[in-house]
Amino acid sequence: MLHKSLLNPKSIVVVGASNNTQTPGGNVLKNLIAHNFKGELIAVNPKETEVQGVKCYQNISEIPTVDLAIIAIAAKFTLETIKVLTHQKNTKGFIIFSAGFSEKDKDGAKLEQQIVDEINAVGGTLLGPNNIGLINTNYAGVFTTPIPKLNSKGVDFISGSGATAVFIMEAAMATGLTFSSVYSVGNSAQIGVEDVLEHLDVTFNKETSSTIKLLYIESIENPQKILKHAASLIHKGCKIAAIKAGSSSAGSRAASSHTGALANSDIAVDALFKKAGIIRCYGRNELITVASIFTQPELKGKNIAIITHAGGPAVMLTDALSKNGLNVPEITGKESEELLSKLYLGSSISNPIDFLATGNAEQLETIIDYCEDKFTNIDAMVVIFGSPGLFEVYDVYDVLHKKMQECKKPIFPVLPSVVNVKKEIDYFISKGNINFPDEVLFGNALTKIARISKQNYNQTTPEKVDSKTIRTIVDNAINGYLQPQQVKKLLIAAKIPVVHEIVCTSKKESIIATNNLGFPVVMKVVGPLHKSDVGGIVLNITSEEKLVNAFNKIIQIKDATAVLIQPMKKGIELFIGAKKEGNFGHLVLCGLGGIYIEVLKDVNAALAPVSLQEATEMIQNLKSYKIIQGVRNQEGINETEFAKIITKISNLVIVAPEIVELDLNPLLGNSNEIFAVDARIRIEKN
Repeated sequence: MLHKSLLNPKSIVVVGASNNTQTPGGNVLKNLIAHNFKGELIAVNPKETEVQGVKCYQNISEIPTVDLAIIAIAAKFTLETIKVLTHQKNTKGFIIFSAGFSEKDKDGAKLEQQIVDEINAVGGTLLGPNNIGLINTNYAGVFTTPIPKLNSKGVDFISGSGATAVFIMEAAMATGLTFSSVYSVGNSAQIGVEDVLEHLDVTFNKETSSTIKLLYIESIENPQKILKHAASLIHKGCKIAAIKAGSSSAGSRAASSHTGALANSDIAVDALFKKAGIIRCYGRNELITVASIFTQPELKGKNIAIITHAGGPAVMLTDALSKNGLNVPEITGKESEELLSKLYLGSSISNPIDFLATGNAEQLETIIDYCEDKFTNIDAMVVIFGSPGLFEVYDVYDVLHKKMQECKKPIFPVLPSVVNVKKEIDYFISKGNINFPDEVLFGNALTKIARISKQNYNQTTPEKVDSKTIRTIVDNAINGYLQPQQVKKLLIAAKIPVVHEIVCTSKKESIIATNNLGFPVVMKVVGPLHKSDVGGIVLNITSEEKLVNAFNKIIQIKDATAVLIQPMKKGIELFIGAKKEGNFGHLVLCGLGGIYIEVLKDVNAALAPVSLQEATEMIQNLKSYKIIQGVRNQEGINETEFAKIITKISNLVIVAPEIVELDLNPLLGNSNEIFAVDARIRIEKN
């Protein structure tokens, strides 16, 4: 929990305060004064007696007791300053702007930890070091500009980067987005993004707290904490969007299994955000657009009317909406003809509703009224209205403002003329409105929000496993890939259907095994990891002669220790995998199997535990889903059974977290049954 002295201090000392507002210590004091901090301000500077009209002390030991210290001095002087504040001045809130700590070298990291230890000892809270500070409705404790418009119902924004926080605030202010708080965590020496999110969750008040949270994250140290508190906030009625930067690195490390090659930390981030209900964004303008949509009434359906006086933006918006799952339905019938008669000649009402460059405020009001009251197949409106700069459009924006207040259907304003009608847009925003200046960015963001699946991450599955047997097998196994017999026992204990198989080390054993199984059979090499790559699979063996030839061929493969014989089965090849991904836990993946997994790489992933609902969504969101359903007279598979096996794999890795990689590839499926044909499991203990 964040200490109240950090959040709502009654007194603040700026250590390193200056009359030079081009320094961090000077500008933060300026911001505190300019934004009307109501408490006592104290300055510390060895060369001054007064700074910007505030009494200044030459030594930290001379100041009175103080709630919050904002420190803007060289890193090497910070520890002694902290000791005085914690031991003598009863200070519990700390913001350290200074750099030169863990981001620099080992000595800096050691100094940083000593500071944290001092603050922890008194139960205080540290934001930083190496950050820009904190803004909330109580005070503006940052050394940067601009300070956005503050509103208790505005956005709570937590950023791992100070510069990024500034750029996002700058862009957001131009669109009318307001903020409730901005936390810059810097090095996260004591508290990081996850901890601030936890605080916002634990202290959430439905009547007074903001319901929109934005995150900029550079590293996720505690995924489970983000999952827990993001899901909790969303359950309480909040909406969350986040950027996770650094998605293009190290996921490409070498891996020995299909699952290892397909699953990486960025897929884990996607799975984490999806399970929690967080909208993932990939740039600051997308983040701002998503947040701005969050501030508007919720979209209840998929049918959008585009009202425009400019054809091009309407076409681009139509494309963005239509390609991503929302509809721009044609508007026809008596009411549409009636509306057309009220517009200038040449207007179009089929949707987009184009009332021409000469369209006026009165016509816009009429169109909105028809969409609100008479066009029952419309769920929301987007109004695109700019200007060539020939005349003012205050009256149009007045109508837009009025209708946004009156209408039950959401109205989204896209006002792209940010130069020609800057004054009118500023006027529109000053009334508490939002502007979406880019129609395509808006369209893509709206469709992303419409698609979000609000999972209940605690949702359990009824599928059970034989935990006792699983633990016995894993506890008695050694690190590395399990033997085929161990794999089979694990799968049976997890209640996963497997095809009957026999491991043989000689031709004689192979003949006896095949007599028991019956022709046709398939023979696979035991030993090499990628059987097909080394020619270690022979299909559709129909005679003893072919069986002996296959054995002779396979047993000569390098590293071959035996052969595995199974009855030859047919069906659609499927894939289920699992991989332990650091602190995220286990990723469970599914898709088409066999060679398709390497060629198409069409997989979906979820974090364990995976519910039956999640597993079903994973299957149905595959690009290859139509194959799973059955196409061109080819029988589809039993989707319910496929989903159940996914949940069983999820339960298996929860019972046996030592499993680091698991491949069921392929499973064979038809409309009646699905069973594992080939499997590989690797474990790592400790």
